[in-house]
Amino acid sequence: MVLEKVKKILSEQFDVEEDRINGDTSIINDLGADSLDVVDLLMSIEDEFEVEVPDEEIENIKTVDDLVKYIENHQ
Repeated sequence: MVLEKVKKILSEQFDVEEDRINGDTSIINDLGADSLDVVDLLMSIEDEFEVEVPDEEIENIKTVDDLVKYIENHQ
């Protein structure tokens, strides 16, 4: 369920079809996110899942799986 919500958010923010996003999708390399995109994404994630992602954790979140695992571990 978390993965599906994350895929929906990524799809909307990066104008990519949801079925092209999977756990191995790199947020920067595959979706073309720059640092501002990442900040916008994390704000959306924090609002949707009611979790806070500290700045020092951002650099550890590279793929969709990383993001999903972070959310699941901090809800």
